[in-house]
Amino acid sequence: MMKKLFYSVVFGFTLLFGVPVFAGCEISARVSIVGNEFPAIQTVGAGAQECTGASVETNLTSEHQKINVPGMQGNPAEYTSAIIANSSIVALMNEDVIRPLDDLVAKYGKGLQKSQLIKIGDNIMAVAFMANAQHLMYRADVLKEIGVEPPKTYEDMLAAAKMIRDKGIMENPIGGAYAAGWNLAQEFNNMFLGYGGSHFKSGSAQPNVNSDAGVNALNMMKSLSEYMNPDFLTHDSNATNAEYRAGNIALLNMWGSRAASQTTAEGVIDAVKNNHSIAGPMTVGGGSTPASTLWWDGWTVAKNISDAEAEATFIAMMNAIHPDKMKDEKIRTQAVWLIDGYKPTDAAIGVFEAAKMSTTPYPMLPYMGLLHTALGNELADFMQGKESASQALSDVEAAYTAAAKEKGFLN
Repeated sequence: MMKKLFYSVVFGFTLLFGVPVFAGCEISARVSIVGNEFPAIQTVGAGAQECTGASVETNLTSEHQKINVPGMQGNPAEYTSAIIANSSIVALMNEDVIRPLDDLVAKYGKGLQKSQLIKIGDNIMAVAFMANAQHLMYRADVLKEIGVEPPKTYEDMLAAAKMIRDKGIMENPIGGAYAAGWNLAQEFNNMFLGYGGSHFKSGSAQPNVNSDAGVNALNMMKSLSEYMNPDFLTHDSNATNAEYRAGNIALLNMWGSRAASQTTAEGVIDAVKNNHSIAGPMTVGGGSTPASTLWWDGWTVAKNISDAEAEATFIAMMNAIHPDKMKDEKIRTQAVWLIDGYKPTDAAIGVFEAAKMSTTPYPMLPYMGLLHTALGNELADFMQGKESASQALSDVEAAYTAAAKEKGFLN
């Protein structure tokens, strides 16, 4: 039977919740956290490590989605918590490696708002601590030099890129996290939704990407790539941001969680520090739906650990999102925090614009991960000019269908 996933999270201008104070944050059992490596999550990991009484270890890496499921399948699990988003929680649910948090929320979660409790079915399965979205970042000085406003559409971005190249300012002025695999698939998802696409046929797990919206999305991505570094298929978010900070690109679609570090990271040049600017997500193809997705990030607790470890993990993670963190200006700028006391900073403009524009949340369906993987594996050939858009999308649907049948989502 097809699983139906239900979740609740608020995106808007009052993304707040309160948490109880844990005096000294004393824990009595080990805590081990796996998650992504961007600054906001590093802050959460460090907050958990403030607890004393038992060890708190973190493994924060861009490879987290490859290791969190295997790391939680053992008995006992290697990791007691995985920091996830509305895409990556699905794999943990499908493999039944995380536990419901209802009892722990009742005991230690006083002050958490219902909108921050991620429910799947009737159970609380995660606690959200930040919102995220990809949106436009740009060099204001470069756009001023060519006399254009910040692009509101991808067509505008292409036109600006051509002017920048033609004037000899930059050869490859566009940046994008187009690394073959997860990143490339996510850029397709954004563009596909912007063109009005729907990943699955209504009410089913049948794939629906080999469509006009899918072909249009790939063709726009190919056009954008012609203004990118020739090695764009190796550029994840870290590499793309490094290009921007070095002054090599002027326009990019990037995660809001990376916005603040664009001017503070090591090696950023003065021209970027002085001219880094942020706007909302762009639209495409004459549509009004942003070519982006809304996300939440949160944390889970492993199933295959002792109750004492689960309790220690929950306490440590609650300490990691304590309202006192919002007194630190550097921390406040790292994300659109779902924490009491958070006040939006300039770095949050893009994510708030994404919410205001009714950007589509990333599909939290039990089979979306399989489609995301198929997209990541099959689209590079098109981007390299080795096959047509329609053929690439046909390959995606074939790969997804085989995986979905193996998992029981399709007959």
